[in-house]
Amino acid sequence: MVISFNSIKGGVGKSTMATTFAAWLASKGQDVLLVDGDDQETASDFTAWREQTLGQTGYTLVNMTGANLRKQVEAMKPKYDHIIIDTGGRDTTSQRAALIVADVSMIPFAPRSFDLWTINKVITLIDEIQSIRSNPLKIYTFLSRADIKSADNREVAEALSSFPELTYLPYPISNRKAFSNTAGIGLAVFEAEQPDLKAVAEIENLFNHVLYGNHATTSA
Repeated sequence: MVISFNSIKGGVGKSTMATTFAAWLASKGQDVLLVDGDDQETASDFTAWREQTLGQTGYTLVNMTGANLRKQVEAMKPKYDHIIIDTGGRDTTSQRAALIVADVSMIPFAPRSFDLWTINKVITLIDEIQSIRSNPLKIYTFLSRADIKSADNREVAEALSSFPELTYLPYPISNRKAFSNTAGIGLAVFEAEQPDLKAVAEIENLFNHVLYGNHATTSA
């Protein structure tokens, strides 16, 4: 499966989720390719720290940008169980190429009004991509960097659920220090010496749904 993490706004935790998903799949014994399609190269930096911390990464990393990303990913699909693509936080050629070649697009939204304002631009981009694909792209949205307890979470979730072009997943990723603390040394939250079990439960629920259509039994 090719899973692309997309956004047209930075700061929503897209790269954190992409790298965490790659590490999570690798921990399950899957052969994983992580594609860094972002000019900021956050996934590459994470992987460099990961190799320094662990001595190995558990997955293969490649940097691909521009229109060639599509052809290169298509050529590499048979070699891996899963391919995770991290794209930039804006509408770029790389992001469009990723959306064309992916099976699934994961679009995180932070529960802030100025983040939700971008949704019409996202819908326009998705409509353009769907119109040129031979098979429909599965689009998932979810809350990222969500407040632990806030009415904003509910309001943004309701807004995202109202768009038929998108499938909203009710498995929010909270704004927990565990994510930034572990990412800073190239680890996923479940790899910490003393993991934040609530953070781990959140990613288990989200990722299991994407792969299998259900969520883990772990509760937050």
